[in-house]
Amino acid sequence: MAKHRKLIIWDFDGVISDTEKLWVENRRRLLNQKFGLNWDFATANDCIGGKSDKTKKEDLARRGIITDDDFWQEALAADYETMKQGIELTEGIEKIFANRNFDQCIATGGTKDKTAVKIEAVGIGKYFPPEKIFTADMVEHGKPEPDLFLLAAKTMGYEAKDCFVIEDSLAGLRAGLAAGMTTAAFLGFEMNQSPHNLQKVKELGIKHIFYDMEEIGKFILEK
Repeated sequence: MAKHRKLIIWDFDGVISDTEKLWVENRRRLLNQKFGLNWDFATANDCIGGKSDKTKKEDLARRGIITDDDFWQEALAADYETMKQGIELTEGIEKIFANRNFDQCIATGGTKDKTAVKIEAVGIGKYFPPEKIFTADMVEHGKPEPDLFLLAAKTMGYEAKDCFVIEDSLAGLRAGLAAGMTTAAFLGFEMNQSPHNLQKVKELGIKHIFYDMEEIGKFILEK
């Protein structure tokens, strides 16, 4: 019996490219500067990693840190400046993109405009035209809520049970699980490799944990 066709839903930052650390660092630096905080990278990542700016703003407000639109515009401008220095595609991932046995799309916490720049920067537009890109500004609630993944699956014509989510952040992993999708953690980059983070990933109930794209490719093919 032929297998059902599957949909791979990729996060971008920290999966397709090692960019999540860049956005966290830009916001960490601004938060420390403007609010007199003394956050290190791990603290900032625990609070805002893997989330849309809208969700970050809400989570910061719950901590009593009230940020205005100017703050987020400044953070976004810093991101664009960072991208001018160049970002790279994760080693081995393009081989999976080129596999036509699966449908594939991107569901990212970034905005539509910023994501378009990132996709152009790493040269994967041929795999991911606009209709296969889903961004946080397309839903009311971003990660860790499942809305974005559910939108991607519905638009691409798939049920949750036939979807793989590849994520690096705790927020993204929670969203994949909440969506009822097979959710795998990619921890191939240094920012996610601390014992503390690995323990948190395991505590979520994530059973599929990978450190390189060759492992992920084999896992998807086996399923």
